[in-house]
Amino acid sequence: MSDVIAKVLDPVSLPRMVPVRQIFTDDALPDIAGAVRGQIARPDIAARVRPGMSIAVGVGSRGLADLPVLVATVIAALKDLGAVPFIVPAMGSHGGSSAEGQRKMLASLGVTEQSAGCEIRSSMETVEIGRLPNGLPIAMDKIAMAADGIVVINRVKPHTSFSGTIESGLAKMITIGLGKQVGADACHMLGFGHMAEQVIAMTKVKIAKTKVLFGLATVENAYDHIKLVEAVGAEDILAREAELLDIARGCMPRILFSPLDVLVVDRMGKNFSGTGTDPNITGRAATPYLRLTQEVGKMVILDLDDRSHGNAAGVGLADICTRRLVDKIDYEATYMNHITSTALVGGKLPVVMEHDRHAVQLAVKTCNAMPGLGLRMVRLSDTLHLERILISETMLDDAKAHDQIEVLGDPVPWDFDADGGLQGRAV
Repeated sequence: MSDVIAKVLDPVSLPRMVPVRQIFTDDALPDIAGAVRGQIARPDIAARVRPGMSIAVGVGSRGLADLPVLVATVIAALKDLGAVPFIVPAMGSHGGSSAEGQRKMLASLGVTEQSAGCEIRSSMETVEIGRLPNGLPIAMDKIAMAADGIVVINRVKPHTSFSGTIESGLAKMITIGLGKQVGADACHMLGFGHMAEQVIAMTKVKIAKTKVLFGLATVENAYDHIKLVEAVGAEDILAREAELLDIARGCMPRILFSPLDVLVVDRMGKNFSGTGTDPNITGRAATPYLRLTQEVGKMVILDLDDRSHGNAAGVGLADICTRRLVDKIDYEATYMNHITSTALVGGKLPVVMEHDRHAVQLAVKTCNAMPGLGLRMVRLSDTLHLERILISETMLDDAKAHDQIEVLGDPVPWDFDADGGLQGRAV
C-alpha cells in the first residue's frame, strides 16, 4: 500500500471492543439420528418405499447442521426398508459445475461413500421433463430420473436473494439442486424478482412427472442446531414448506443492535451463506427482492474461509476487503455462481486493503458516523455464528440495558501484529 494511503489511515483510532453474548432460544433436538429414523418410519412415509427400490438421495452443497448424520441415517433407514439407496449431488451449478467438483464439495461437508454407507453417483447430465408456459425448460438429474424413487434432504430457511412463501428448502433443491447447471440457469433466467414463482411452478411439474417420494426437512435454531426434523410427502412439500419457512424465519439469529456504523466480518464463505455473508444478518443483499431490517454504514470482510474452496460469491456486498481474501479467490467458481444467478453485483471486488488494520481503519474513516455520538461497531467471526460477538465500547450501555445481551468482559483494544494482521477471531 502506498505511503500516501498509509499516511491517511494510520492515524485513524479504533474503539475498544467489548465481548458480549447474544442470548437466543436453544431448543436443539437431543437425538438427531433417532428423530430422522422416527420420521422415515412413519407409516405414511415408510409405505412409499418398496423392497428392492433404487432410491436417489439428493444432498446439497450447504453446510447443514449435522449433515453427515442426516445423510447416513437416511441411507440406513432406507436400507432397513429394503431399498437400495445412493447419493446424487443436488447443488445446481455449485462445485464448479462439474461432476468431480460436486463430489469434492460433498466430501468437504463430511459426506463420502464411507460416511454415508452407499455409492455417490455424480453427473451433470440432465433430461428435460417439460417446459413452463413461459418456455423455460424443466431439467432433472439424469441419474436420479433413472432411479425407482427420489428423496431430498435440505434445511428450510429464508433465502439470501428473494422473499416469498417458498424460499430455500426442499422445493428449491428439487427444482434447482437436481436441475444441475441447466436447471439452475433456467430457474434464474428471469431474475430473482421471479424466483419464488419459478421455484413453485417447476416444483409442481417435477412432483407430477418424477418419482419424488418425500423430502427430509430440517429447521435450525439461532445457534445453528437442528430443532426440527420432518419427512414431508412429495404431494405436501409446497404447503408444508411454507409453514416450516415461517418457523425458520422466527428462529433466525440476528445482530441485536441496529443501526451500525461499521460491521467487521472475520470470514465469509459458501459454507456460511449462499452469498458468503447472510444478507438477513448484514443488511446487504445482491437484489432488491429481499426484505431486510439491519442497517450498516460500512461493511468489511477480512478473509475467505478455506471450506468455501475459493468461491467468494457475495464478496461484492462488502465495501472493503483484504488482499489476503482476494488472493484466495477462485474466479471461475465465483463467476459461475453469479452468472447462473444473473445477479452480478456480488461478484465485484470491494476496495482492497493490504492488511486487516487498514481495512478496519478505512471503514471507520469513511462510515460517516455523526461526531460526538460514539461509533457503533460490531465484529463477527461469520454470519452463521452470532452468539458471541464484539461491540464497540460506546454501545456498552445499550448492551447492559438489553435483556438478551450478557457482557462477557472488559473493553479491549484491537490486536494487530507488526504487519497489520488481526490476531485471533471474534469471540
